[in-house]
Amino acid sequence: MDRKQFLSRSLKASLGALVAGPALANMAAGTTTPEGEGAGGPPTAVPPAPALQLAQVPLPYAYDALEPAIDAATMEIHYTKHHAAYVKNVNEAIAAEGVVAKDEADLLARIGTFSAKVRNNAGGTWNHNFFWQVMSPAIGNSHPSKVTDAINASFGSFDKFKETFTDAAMKRFGSGWAWLVEQDGKLAIGSTPNQDNPLMDVSELKGTPLLALDVWEHAYYLKYQNKRNEYVANWWPVVNWAAVAERLR
Repeated sequence: MDRKQFLSRSLKASLGALVAGPALANMAAGTTTPEGEGAGGPPTAVPPAPALQLAQVPLPYAYDALEPAIDAATMEIHYTKHHAAYVKNVNEAIAAEGVVAKDEADLLARIGTFSAKVRNNAGGTWNHNFFWQVMSPAIGNSHPSKVTDAINASFGSFDKFKETFTDAAMKRFGSGWAWLVEQDGKLAIGSTPNQDNPLMDVSELKGTPLLALDVWEHAYYLKYQNKRNEYVANWWPVVNWAAVAERLR
C-alpha cells in the first residue's frame, strides 16, 4: 500500500468514527434517533409515564339487590353520586398535583405524603370499591369453614366476633368505617375515621382488609335515619362471606 492509499483509508475511517459516535452514545443512553433521520440527529423524546388513574368498579348487583338491608334509592345515590365523586376528585387531584405512584397500593401506602384531597378521595374510591364486593344478595351467604375457623380462633365464637365488630361500628364517632383485618395470620377488628383504611401509612389500624362496613350517614340515612344500630344489625345477612374467604390467607 503506497502513502496516498494509506492516507485516504485513514481519513475515511476517521470520518466513520465521527458519524458513528453520537449514535453509539444514544444507544448507551437508551435513546434512539427518529426514523428517517441520519445518525447524530436529535434523540427521540421519551414520553412521560401516564399519570395514575383510579377507577370505579362496576356494581356487582342491581341497586335493589340488597333489599331490605340496603334500599335501592340509597344504593343508587351512594354508588352514582358519592362514590363516583370520590373517583372524579382523586383523579383530578392526582393530575393537578403531579402525584407519582406506581399503583393504587403504592399511593395508599404513602398517602400521608400527599394532600388531604388526595387522601380523602383515594380512600373514598378504594373503600367503596371494596365495600361493594364484600356484599351480595342475602340468599346463600353461608360462612365457609375457612372463615368460621379463623373467626373462632381469633374471637372465641362467631357471635363474639359480631358483637365486637358491631361495637367498633357503633363507637366510631362521626363518619368512618369498621374493619375486619388480617394481621400476621391473626384477625383483628377496628375502625378508621373519614375515608382512611388499614392500607394507609397514616392509619392506626393496619392489616389486610377482609370485611368493611361504611358507617357514614349517607350509607343508611334514607332508610334508617339516625338509627345506625338498626343499619348495622340488618347488614349482616348481605355480607359476602365467600369474598371474605378469598381474601383470607
